[in-house]
Amino acid sequence: MTAGWIGTGKVRAREVGEVVEVAIDGLTTQAKYYKPLVYEFMRKEWNSRPAWGDYVVEIRMEHVGDPPVLDLDNLAKALLDAIKGYLFHDDAQVARLLVERFEGERERITIRCHPRGAVIRAEDAGVGRSGPWRAD
Repeated sequence: MTAGWIGTGKVRAREVGEVVEVAIDGLTTQAKYYKPLVYEFMRKEWNSRPAWGDYVVEIRMEHVGDPPVLDLDNLAKALLDAIKGYLFHDDAQVARLLVERFEGERERITIRCHPRGAVIRAEDAGVGRSGPWRAD
């Protein structure tokens, strides 16, 4: 997970065409933990400007073993608050939101964000992922 990624700590991000991916290593049951973590990364390391228009945001929580006791709606709100102002101006711009958890190879959270209706090449549709990531 190094090609095009910026960041060296728990949070990393990259842009592939119109798609922005943010990866957060590790899990905690406290959704509020993620907001300052991602916000600080975006403030210090992200250099793209937010845009207007409708956005699609997909959030995947990958866990090993039993899923942690974590409300996905609280996780989504914390993460949307953290990326607001960096990927889009306001979370009211999110026209489609998918939040899911699944058992995987490592514990992490991945955010995938792009303008609604963006043209996404087939080879970029599942960048860095296993599973059904689709463009809207």
